[in-house]
Amino acid sequence: MYKILIVDDEEKIREVLSEYAEFEGYEPDEAADGMEAVAKVKDKDYDLVIMDVMMPKLDGYSAVKEIKKIKDIPIIMLSARGEEYDKLFGFEIGIDDYVVKPFSPKEVMARINAVLKRKNSTIQEKRNASALKFDGLEIDMLGRNVYVDGEKAELTPKEYELLFYMVNNNGIALSREKLLQDVWGYDFFGDDRTVDTHVKMLRGNLKQYRKFIVTLRGMGYKFEA
Repeated sequence: MYKILIVDDEEKIREVLSEYAEFEGYEPDEAADGMEAVAKVKDKDYDLVIMDVMMPKLDGYSAVKEIKKIKDIPIIMLSARGEEYDKLFGFEIGIDDYVVKPFSPKEVMARINAVLKRKNSTIQEKRNASALKFDGLEIDMLGRNVYVDGEKAELTPKEYELLFYMVNNNGIALSREKLLQDVWGYDFFGDDRTVDTHVKMLRGNLKQYRKFIVTLRGMGYKFEA
């Protein structure tokens, strides 16, 4: 269930939008001003924020700027001001849609549906773009998940980093020194055996797909698929 924060200093507007949101299957929450909205975003996770512009304590534009510093949440702005300048300024600071008062609650719900649909579509596109498959080996870069024939492989954080680095450099010969530098960092004081040990453990977790990690005698390794 999507959680929506409705921010407006007019109680009646909050009540109406909350009622319609519940009817649409959303879980609404309310805030009476920008400061309360920012505080709630810090403490809770919301899927979308409906933000009024003119409010006491902290106006909607300022609240949006603060929220964007905390979390990347879709925001629909509500305002009695319909001038082009106001709309453009809202989009410049990161809002996703702009609704002019007076408005139809049904229209607001339709816009919420559209914004959430776009958000989910973007997330899925990123996930698809980050998902790689080599025979039965599936690597989800975005989700940091690795699957061997459909079964999730339990890798250590360093094994994830090592595999992802090698996959991103598919077909490129990587020396042990290069791997130490880029995966462990300049401040890591180790030797070649550190790389060899982690590669051995990684290969064990990849099972038959260990074949994709090729040993380059006297140099290092490369991912070849």
